[in-house]
Amino acid sequence: MIEQLQTDSSRIVAVTLSGKLHDDDYKRFVPLVDAAIAEAGRIRLLARFEDFHGWDLHAAWDDFKFGVARYNAFERIAMVGDRSWQEWMARFCRPFTAAEVRYFDRTEADAAWAWVGEGV
Repeated sequence: MIEQLQTDSSRIVAVTLSGKLHDDDYKRFVPLVDAAIAEAGRIRLLARFEDFHGWDLHAAWDDFKFGVARYNAFERIAMVGDRSWQEWMARFCRPFTAAEVRYFDRTEADAAWAWVGEGV
């Protein structure tokens, strides 16, 4: 499931990702991000992982297409989680985006919010 979180800026999209993601999750998420891009230009993303179990095959393909099509759309991406593979995932996605990508442990959530909102 992808759940939108409230932010104080139209340039920041924040979401919680939980469980296993499916194609339907991306059918809701992609228009949300595209609307923010249309309104604000380059945006920032905060992705908070809670009890996250990855993607099914279709959602993994959706995620890949999403990233490739929006290579230049993000300035910063903050990934907040509590597992070492999520930190690895943050490093893995760096070549697929022009954004600065940082991983934060869930105990550093306030720092992630501060970083993603810095200068906005």
